[in-house]
Amino acid sequence: MYFIEYKMKITISGMPGSGKSTIAKEIAKSLGLKHYSAGDFQRELAKEHNLSIEEWGEKEKGDRKYDLMVDERTKEFGKKENNFIIDGWISAHFIPDSIKIFLNVNIDEAVRRRLKHRRPEEHFETPEQAKKSLANREETNRRRWIKFYNYDYSDRRNYDIYIDTTNLNISEVTEKVLEEIKKWKKKN
Repeated sequence: MYFIEYKMKITISGMPGSGKSTIAKEIAKSLGLKHYSAGDFQRELAKEHNLSIEEWGEKEKGDRKYDLMVDERTKEFGKKENNFIIDGWISAHFIPDSIKIFLNVNIDEAVRRRLKHRRPEEHFETPEQAKKSLANREETNRRRWIKFYNYDYSDRRNYDIYIDTTNLNISEVTEKVLEEIKKWKKKN
């Protein structure tokens, strides 16, 4: 275990395929923190509303209230809990007192990773389809969050720590994030 302090809150955002969830879990293990995901909140809410996660996703596309439920759950969680790490595209926006980390990745590497570790909801077969799908999803969400929150999740200025994971493996990214958290804590 590295180090832990009372009231440590860490949010990890990043581009699709950058390793947000994987790295968040590794950091949580290293620091002895609880790990959460905005996706967990979506799944919980879907279950509470007797919907599958796919049905929930479809509802989010057509009705903003579904996004707002996830956002509100994230905000409330950030106010009530301590000593956690959460991965989610815009969690940093809703938990402003967190150490905010952004993981970047080159699109070709993101495609390679996603084809290797495909998620059940991803239905692409070729690198070209995967690239188009990832880029479309990222841009659609980015525009939506700018419109609704005036928040560009990909703007480096919104983060305390920014790491490009393109040429790094999981242990290298984990070590780099831990080093950057240490540096950040010393300065703040």
